[in-house]
Amino acid sequence: MDQVVLEKLGLADHPAADLTDWQKLVDKISRLSKSIKIALVGKYTDLPDAYISVHEALKHAGYAVDSRIDLHSINSEEITNDNAGEKLSEFDGIIVPGGFGQRGTEGMISAIKFARENDIPFFGVCLGMQMASVEFARDVLGLKKANSAEMDPDTPDPVVGLMDSQKKITKIGGTMRLGAYKAEIKAGSKTAEAYDNVSEISRRHRHRYEFNNAYRQQFEEAGMVFSGTSPDHSLVE
Repeated sequence: MDQVVLEKLGLADHPAADLTDWQKLVDKISRLSKSIKIALVGKYTDLPDAYISVHEALKHAGYAVDSRIDLHSINSEEITNDNAGEKLSEFDGIIVPGGFGQRGTEGMISAIKFARENDIPFFGVCLGMQMASVEFARDVLGLKKANSAEMDPDTPDPVVGLMDSQKKITKIGGTMRLGAYKAEIKAGSKTAEAYDNVSEISRRHRHRYEFNNAYRQQFEEAGMVFSGTSPDHSLVE
């Protein structure tokens, strides 16, 4: 395609395209030696494109570790504490992606509980991180009615709450916390290992809820590691 464009523009004096790296990647993808089975537990599984960025990110991550990602979408509304083992025990890892609203969140919590209690690698993105916090509060700290304020504004234990900067906003369209923010990485954590042990990163955000610092000490005393915080330590990132 590059060649065609250059010819059409009359740019004849140009070097030949070097596709060496691209060809190496294609060759690697065609000869992946391992397979990793991942369960994607979400509420929009009937609309696969809703999670297309997660699908592609996992697929590309697999290439880096010589593995084909065998991704199975599971509707979170169909998961309970009673059947989580039956539905999830065959997987190498579980991911709960983003979303909005209360529907399907109890099933996500059941999936997260199963992952934690059975030492299955788990990754929570956005809503998945919220529900991981709720599960830990309920099942480890014993705060049985804990929830995110997004799901239950009247919960007695809002372990995830609305950001202070969002509390006076009434017209919420396009008002999320957006853009790149710095995060300080905790040395020795899995996050630090993933980022080659750098002390600070910058990553994009798109959300209006955050972990409630009022519960931070309780969580840490029970074993939760907060591996990324804002440089002033006021936000769990």
